[in-house]
Amino acid sequence: MRIVFSAPSRLVSTFLTLILFAALNTQAQLIQFSKQDLIDYTAQNPFGRLSDGRPKVPNDLIERARGLSAEEVWAVLQAKGYNNQYADGFQVLHPGKMLVGRAFTVQFMPVREDVNDVANAKAKAKGMPRLYNQTAIDMLQPGDVLVVDMFGKKVNGTIVGDNLFFYIKQATKDGGLVVDGSVRDLNGIAEIDMAAYFRAVDPTPIGNVMLTGINVPVRIGDVTVMPGDLVVGDREGVYFVPPQFVQEVLDKADETHIHDEWTKMKFAEGKYKSSEIYGSPSDPKLKQEYADYLKKRLYELHKERAQKQSEVK
Repeated sequence: MRIVFSAPSRLVSTFLTLILFAALNTQAQLIQFSKQDLIDYTAQNPFGRLSDGRPKVPNDLIERARGLSAEEVWAVLQAKGYNNQYADGFQVLHPGKMLVGRAFTVQFMPVREDVNDVANAKAKAKGMPRLYNQTAIDMLQPGDVLVVDMFGKKVNGTIVGDNLFFYIKQATKDGGLVVDGSVRDLNGIAEIDMAAYFRAVDPTPIGNVMLTGINVPVRIGDVTVMPGDLVVGDREGVYFVPPQFVQEVLDKADETHIHDEWTKMKFAEGKYKSSEIYGSPSDPKLKQEYADYLKKRLYELHKERAQKQSEVK
């Protein structure tokens, strides 16, 4: 089986075709955004960057994101006009385990022999072994989520079995996997405590595909995923959050959590009808009570996080 880099993401194919063979680097990787390309296409990133150029959402924000819900992410992105960042319809390996990390994107396409032969020849000229799924898997870093566009392929669309799934867990330090395709060895994978989202399960090995991009824009369902996006998955589905919105999503989520906390506390008193408290209290005294509670709880959260940060340092 020959699996190689070839054409780029469907979403930016014209651009990437122009740099098809110019994108070779010292490791002779055939198609991926250069570091400068990643910087250009994610220019709104407010954070630092990984060595490959992807936005580096800070570790402390990744940890905070473990408490997010799909609805909390949706509220901010919808207000920003980003309406195509949510994908669902997956089989979810561990529904009770949150998926959180930085997107490491990989794209496959159906194999085409003439393109396949040229790419193999160019790889051989660079002294490279054949290019296949492990080429990308071996590049994973701690905090990564492997996001794979396998164009929904089931038979021979199996990105990993249990051995490579375990390797991903070790390499990413419990990052995770999202594949618009399939996996194999589900019984073995199910024993490994890492979040994963996949369309199907099939016993066949990966085949009749070619690896066409690493860390380029990919399509997962109706979503355009960029390298370095914050990936947030729960039992409902997966959100891909552009880095420039991560801080706002998390800050809004703090307020939502506190609002829910206060609302349930008032309901538990048994004194009020739901309409008197939710979605916001109508009585001026209750409004002020909630405002004071919000201020107090936000202060406590910020203090707690600052203390944890100092302990880490």
